[in-house]
Amino acid sequence: MKIAVTGKGGVGKSTVSAALALLLARRGERVLCLDADPDANFAAALGFTRAERDAIVPVSEQIELIEERTGAKAGTYGGMFKLNPEVSDVADALAVRARGVELLVLGAIRDGGSGCACAAGTFIRSLVTDLVLFKRETLIMDMEAGIEHLGRATAGGVDVMLAVSEPGQRAADCARTIARMAGDIGVKRVLNIANKVSGPEDEAFLRAELGELAAVLPYDERLRRADREGMSVLDAIPDIAPLEALLKALEVSS
Repeated sequence: MKIAVTGKGGVGKSTVSAALALLLARRGERVLCLDADPDANFAAALGFTRAERDAIVPVSEQIELIEERTGAKAGTYGGMFKLNPEVSDVADALAVRARGVELLVLGAIRDGGSGCACAAGTFIRSLVTDLVLFKRETLIMDMEAGIEHLGRATAGGVDVMLAVSEPGQRAADCARTIARMAGDIGVKRVLNIANKVSGPEDEAFLRAELGELAAVLPYDERLRRADREGMSVLDAIPDIAPLEALLKALEVSS
């Protein structure tokens, strides 16, 4: 199953992504986690140690590999490079393995002076397409806010998109926009996830704004403490029943 987790910044995309990934790994599935958010937080949410996080080199910073596969040269501008670089072995080579999952961090493409931004962007798009369309393992993508970066071919391979929202108007508006745009680019399934819900009033608000909710995840101060102490989000959640309900919804939608 290929799952893209989206939503407004700060709603808890990384928390939801990590909890799902760890829960699926506990069930024995091979899970590849893809951090596609420039503000990368997936590793921390998974409970990677500081040393493990510091050892991660984002794909966008793998300059030698990008040059080799695209034919581009860093520090130059306007040169020719391959539009379909070989990427099928990249995940196996670069993914960091810990906590029962594999993690690949895309990193940010730096414009202006980077010299190889176009080639790096092409390389990353080719990699994501390969992961979505051709790999068999479970893929969970923690996306940056919005979905404009998903191409039509890539999005068509996503089994389900999760639109995470917290109890606020801006977050709900963003979730509705995501659902509309997802349909425009061929994503057939979008599930709304309510996160940081403090009580019936919060849940009622999001149901009124978004309609059906695939899962309602309560606000829990222990998640904040887990972040400070370097714990995984799943270890900090005492009641995983809402996540179990979400997995059932995913199974129905796949």
